Amino acid sequence: MNKKEGILYLIFGILTTAVDYMVAMCCFELLGMGELMANNIAWVVSVIFAYITNKIFVFQSKSMERKVLIREIFSFFSARVLTLLFADVIIFVAVRLHIGFFWAKIISSVFVVIANYILSKLYIFKKTK
Repeated sequence: MNKKEGILYLIFGILTTAVDYMVAMCCFELLGMGELMANNIAWVVSVIFAYITNKIFVFQSKSMERKVLIREIFSFFSARVLTLLFADVIIFVAVRLHIGFFWAKIISSVFVVIANYILSKLYIFKKTK
């Protein structure tokens, strides 16, 4: 990872996390949804945001060719589904241990951010020659 890419990933990662937390907490606190439903709705919104910002700003994948877009979108969302499942398990267990939804999301986010970067860098937005 070069320095610029790392800084941009951090900035947009923070923004994506903020989107995720805001949507999750609104769903949980204001709409009274369960933890996993709130987390999953927030996931959809934040993953769309993350795909767009990662493609354009972080990994600078410039291709708008249909074949490339389909591969990127499928890969991006597939990788995120994998990390969503891990996050849901962590949240489910943490809430049952009376840790609380907010803290459970923080704990799960540590794993998710690292895993998502690795998957994006190595598989989704890999540089092709």
